Amino acid sequence: MDKPKNQLITEKSIRLLQQNQYTFHVDSKLTKTEMKNWIEQIFDVKVRGINSSRVRTKKKTRLNLNSGSEKKMIIKLRPNSSIPLFLN
Repeated sequence: MDKPKNQLITEKSIRLLQQNQYTFHVDSKLTKTEMKNWIEQIFDVKVRGINSSRVRTKKKTRLNLNSGSEKKMIIKLRPNSSIPLFLN
């Protein structure tokens, strides 16, 4: 099973931490169900819900602009549950 690439730390993700929501960059092939199972097994918490979105990225090269996409998931945990801030 694939796992998250890393936790996303931005102003918005830090605000979401106060609402018990965690943001991850994940592999673009990872599904919500796989992510939920992975989070529940590794951190021993209960997931309340997951939102996912694709984020466009721009990679500049010398001759042209190549655009790609990454997948981002926001994990909502049940009350009184938490996970460590950094995975590494």
